[in-house]
Amino acid sequence: MTAPHKAIRSSGWKTDFLIGFPDGLFLLFFATQVMQTFPLEVQTFYNIQLGILLAGSLLVMYSAYQANKGDAQHDSALLSDDERRKLEHLDINDHTIAHIADEMQKDAVMWETTLQQEQVEETTFSRPRAIRSALFAAFFFLLGGVLSVGPYLSNENFTAASQTSILLVFLGLTVFSFIKARVTNQRPLPIVIRYWLMGAGIWCGAWVLHKIF
Repeated sequence: MTAPHKAIRSSGWKTDFLIGFPDGLFLLFFATQVMQTFPLEVQTFYNIQLGILLAGSLLVMYSAYQANKGDAQHDSALLSDDERRKLEHLDINDHTIAHIADEMQKDAVMWETTLQQEQVEETTFSRPRAIRSALFAAFFFLLGGVLSVGPYLSNENFTAASQTSILLVFLGLTVFSFIKARVTNQRPLPIVIRYWLMGAGIWCGAWVLHKIF
C-alpha cells in the first residue's frame, strides 16, 4: 500500500475564498470591460461571459483539488540521489549539480517561510477535504465573477452596466482586502491599495485594447 504523502492545507474555506474570489472578479472584470464595446448581440455577449465564468470555475475547482492533493514529490524539495544520478548521466559537471542542489535548498527554505507567513499547514491527503475545498474555491470564484458580470445581466445598457460593475468591483476589492488583512494578520491599507491598483491596471489594460482595436 502506498504511504500517504503530504499535502498543503491551510485555514479551510478562508483559503478557498482568498484564492477563488479575486480570480473570478478580475477575470470577468477584464472580460466584460474588453468585450462590452465589441459589435456583439446582447445574448452572444451573455453566452461568452457565462462560458468564461463556467470554464474558469471548473479550472479553479480542478486546481484547488490538485493543490490539496499534493504529490509525493512535495515530501522532499531537495535534490534526491536518483535525480543527482540522472543529472550526472547528462554529463553535467559536479559544480553545476552542486549549484542546482543549492538553489533547490534555497527554494525549499523560501517555500517553508511562505507557508509560515500565509499560515498554511501541511497534512496528509484527504479526498473528502480536497473535494470540499475544490467546491468552495469554485463557489467563491463564481461569486467574484458574478459581482463583475452581474450588472450586465440585469441591464442591457452596457454603458450604465459598466459603471455599476466598476463600482461593485472596487467595493468588492475593498471588502475582500479587509477580510484578507484579518485572516492573514496584515495591515489592511497596503492590501486595499494593492488590489485597487490591480483593478485599475485591468481597467487601463482594457482601455488600451479598445484604443488599439
